[in-house]
Amino acid sequence: MAAEFAWGLIGPGGIAHRFAEAVHRLPGARLHAVLGRDAARAEAFAGTWSRDGVPPVRVASTLDALLDDPAVQAVYIATPHAQHGEFVRACLERGMPVLCEKPLVPTLAQAEPLVALARSGRVFLMEALWTRFLPLYAQVASWLQSGAIGEVRAIQSSFCFASDYDPANRLYNPALAGGALLDIGIYNLAMTRWVLETALGACPEPSSMRADGVLAPTGVDQRVAGTLVFPGGVVSHFVCAFDAVADNSLRVVGERGCIVVPSQFSAATDAVLQRPGEPDVRVHEPLRINGFEGEVEEAVRCVRTGLIESPHMPHAESLSLVRWMDELRGQLGVRYPFE
Repeated sequence: MAAEFAWGLIGPGGIAHRFAEAVHRLPGARLHAVLGRDAARAEAFAGTWSRDGVPPVRVASTLDALLDDPAVQAVYIATPHAQHGEFVRACLERGMPVLCEKPLVPTLAQAEPLVALARSGRVFLMEALWTRFLPLYAQVASWLQSGAIGEVRAIQSSFCFASDYDPANRLYNPALAGGALLDIGIYNLAMTRWVLETALGACPEPSSMRADGVLAPTGVDQRVAGTLVFPGGVVSHFVCAFDAVADNSLRVVGERGCIVVPSQFSAATDAVLQRPGEPDVRVHEPLRINGFEGEVEEAVRCVRTGLIESPHMPHAESLSLVRWMDELRGQLGVRYPFE
């Protein structure tokens, strides 16, 4: 029986608790050490996820202390977006495998050298886009690949929530790479790519991309409506926003039917196959823990088998996503101070 896989964690904030819960409840994995800017917050986080029967989660005093710990087998990074790059680079330079929250980094200019570093050093690197690992999408993939709706004609999705404007909050702060596109629109784009990859075998590059939206007073995007047109006329429409409420659905329109993920597609458990003249086919695939378990298991599998990237979330996927977001942000006139 393999020994428990020991994780280090950088950035013990809100999203990190979901990762820690998944690790805590997965057999064969444990959270070993945490690094945060605020020592008291890091101590509280470590205390929350320590458990009986194993050594308590330790708090690393410095990044070097975390990376020098011989027990740590991989690091999960969950800092604000603008800080991802510095921590990813530090880990890769030390040969430490990395699972980094989405977006991997805010710009293509930052992403390309990090991917090159991972490849040249043969160190595992994966962007933590957990939606691609949800069990529901195995059934959606089966429908797409079997031709249940015929050829894909259009993709529609929304991801919106209402958030009070606060210029210091990471959602609105340009120094922290705020903005709706990087924070939540990445899911719309990622699942557009996933649908086309699944249906066609590969996602073609768009023949055109257009973004319209509203900027917050800080200059970051608080609402984005995007249209991507692909060769053959397939169109993807999406909206993401911090100032609206939507059903956050995903709809794949085909020549003979439609696949609908009716709500919260980024964390989906339910989907419907709709075809004219036939009863709806409904499927429910519950999360085993909280949805993060799939990406954690994939990272552990890849590290243990010596892979430097996941075949389900490869480096090329992360590069394509950030390239698309660069283009759409540029159309909106959003630019970060560190660019």
